[in-house]
Amino acid sequence: MKANRFHEYGGLEVMRYEDAPDPVPNPDEVVIRVRACGLNHLDLDLRDGTSRIPLELPFISGLEIAGEIVELGSGVTDYRMGERVTPTFYYSCGVCDLCRRKRENLCPQRSMFGVFRPGGYAELVTAPARTLMRIPDNVSFDEAATTQLAFGTAFHMLITRAQVREGESILIQAAGSGIGSAAIQIAAQIGLKIIATAGSDEKLRKAEAMGAQYTINYKREKMLDAVMDYTDGKGVDIVFEHVGGEVFTDSVHALANWGRLVTCGAHAGEAPKIDVVELFRKEASIIGSYTCSLFELAQVLALVELGKLKPVIHQTLPLAEAGQAQQIIANREQFGKVVLNP
Repeated sequence: MKANRFHEYGGLEVMRYEDAPDPVPNPDEVVIRVRACGLNHLDLDLRDGTSRIPLELPFISGLEIAGEIVELGSGVTDYRMGERVTPTFYYSCGVCDLCRRKRENLCPQRSMFGVFRPGGYAELVTAPARTLMRIPDNVSFDEAATTQLAFGTAFHMLITRAQVREGESILIQAAGSGIGSAAIQIAAQIGLKIIATAGSDEKLRKAEAMGAQYTINYKREKMLDAVMDYTDGKGVDIVFEHVGGEVFTDSVHALANWGRLVTCGAHAGEAPKIDVVELFRKEASIIGSYTCSLFELAQVLALVELGKLKPVIHQTLPLAEAGQAQQIIANREQFGKVVLNP
């Protein structure tokens, strides 16, 4: 098979489109012909060696996979050849205390495609049969490969962790990202008052079309001042944050009394400054969030099937151009998700 992988850590120059051995399934696994693979910023962190996750090189990235089954392991009986499937991007042990409490995202034995095993930057990939979800007939491969991380993470952040309520105000940072655009859709469905930030007017127009009532171009305006203007100095009830650094610090300042900041990322800085006095005087909350549960993954795929959520795809590229696809993300050019089509 062909794969796009790297043999050493580094920049885009280490990505190689080359022949790789065809995967052989274990008895409980299937082989999937990959039709679409969604990109995530973690792919870049793994490739350049900043993820803090040791990899066995050469390595094939790609967390979100969609395709059809082309080979069944000897013990697989619940699926048939040719079925359209998407494996959950991670799978847990299923027996620990956290798994029994439906918190599989925190399972210490959890494995993840494109991180702890080969991912979807390839023509073929193996997957345990227990990870598979059937793709609804009205959902394309590209849509299936762009649903899990964006909508699953945003759903978990807003519904499970922040417990948002209709009528509350929310500031969604970096609205052009995959999870930012997903968060706008979920917030709009719930009936939140949405303020969205992005670095271009084009991205902000798209955010407005998806349900944002107010927008802030952070390259032209001071985000915190704009939020306070929009809210008459009160601040917002919720901040959806996944940037880190100074954006995180300003986001804390943007909270109203009893506000909640929910965060899942920190590429702009992992140790931002926090005014603890302001935090306790506001009775504000900072809430960490890490991916999503398997039940939530099934929920968001069902919502996509019903048309209530719509994956936003910025661009699709062939597998040979995985480096160029990662460059789009590195340059923050995208609105929504970037997809490889092996």
